[in-house]
Amino acid sequence: MEKLSYERPAIRKMNAGLMNKFGARIENEPVTQIDGVPVSSLIRDFGSPLFVISEKQIRSNIQNAIRIFRTRYPLVQFAWSYKTNYLDAVCRIFHQEGSWAEVVSGFEYDKALANNVPGNRIIFNGPDKSGEDLLKAAKNNSLIHIDHLDELLMLIDIAGVHGLKPRVAIRVNMDTGIFPKWDRFGFNLENGQAWSAITRIMNDKNLQLSGLHCHIGTFVLSPSAYSAAALKLSELARDIKNKYGKAIEYLDLGGGFPSNNRLKGVYMPGSDTVPSLDQYADAITSALLGFGYRQDELPLLILETGRALIDDAGYLLGTVLTNKRLSDGRRATILDFGVNILFTSLWYDHKISPAQDSVQMTEDMVLYGPLCMNIDVIREGINMPVLEKGNHVVVHKVGAYNMTQWMQFITFRPNVVLVDSNMRTHIIRKSETIETVTMNESVPEQLKGKSS
Repeated sequence: MEKLSYERPAIRKMNAGLMNKFGARIENEPVTQIDGVPVSSLIRDFGSPLFVISEKQIRSNIQNAIRIFRTRYPLVQFAWSYKTNYLDAVCRIFHQEGSWAEVVSGFEYDKALANNVPGNRIIFNGPDKSGEDLLKAAKNNSLIHIDHLDELLMLIDIAGVHGLKPRVAIRVNMDTGIFPKWDRFGFNLENGQAWSAITRIMNDKNLQLSGLHCHIGTFVLSPSAYSAAALKLSELARDIKNKYGKAIEYLDLGGGFPSNNRLKGVYMPGSDTVPSLDQYADAITSALLGFGYRQDELPLLILETGRALIDDAGYLLGTVLTNKRLSDGRRATILDFGVNILFTSLWYDHKISPAQDSVQMTEDMVLYGPLCMNIDVIREGINMPVLEKGNHVVVHKVGAYNMTQWMQFITFRPNVVLVDSNMRTHIIRKSETIETVTMNESVPEQLKGKSS
């Protein structure tokens, strides 16, 4: 007969899922499948931990976003934010749905080209564009969003030397009523920097000022801030038209729309605290339509939405390594993934579900990763059914930033699997091995002998 595991008894208050002091019901329904594919088979076939991406959810998200904005405004173009998740398979789904590419580095620019995005459908943002990057983008007729004066002067020189006429915009930062102000990037509107940059562009015979761009923040919970940004960019476009007779072709409102994740320190779930995409669309399009543009001069509205379109399409599957008791009596459950691959656990209290049926009684616990660092905390406090060694868990809404900001530290980065619209599974990024991690290392000859 198999010997049962023993755990020293501890007196703890148990919770059966009734209303708590914040008025929210504790949800611990097991999640046993992702788009019809069992969690157990995903872990069996591809290992643990494991990132899983839902193609069906991505397509639903972008199609819904396009519908929401285009039913309110006639000229809308989405551009997929590569920094949010630049796995090629993910990017190509967005491009198949009509999204352009928005990139912030030469590396991301080359990725977009490799994903067969035409140069004129690539928006090049960011403060770190080399001369080679700018030349390549200008030759490809990409939209170059100028971030600072040195970049502007460099592009003027490049265009003159090579006889190019690049299409450009400036990134504008401004007061939209939210804190903190994102005034690190671009040219400030209130102190005159933006207008100074516009003057230099308009006085150059080669640069073509095609648009105006802003990105007011990240996880912005105030739709009215976007209304203020749309209004201020429209006023700037009007001033350009009045002084130079040049109609601005597009306004790029950037990204920053939140997902439904719950930020740390917020008691209510994201579904109760995050405005709907409809509210952001109402704020932006009402400002544009109410500004007074002539019908034939309505600017194209470009949106670089990332997080809001991918977070809920990503899952992280993991396995329980062990349980311990902390010095204060709390249960500590150790999982096989840490903050090195779930970077967003530093920002969010992710929803985490058991992946198998369990007892109804729950207990407060801390979820730790396996790293030998005290900061490796997945959830500082969560009420869940007791998890045993070998049990599986599902972390929700991890599609944004984890697969671009993860790091190889102590453990290998895992497989990433796509579940396609026909419930078929595909590895879209292989897990690391000792060979892939060390392939770029070299050892001096005097260190190649045997250790003493």
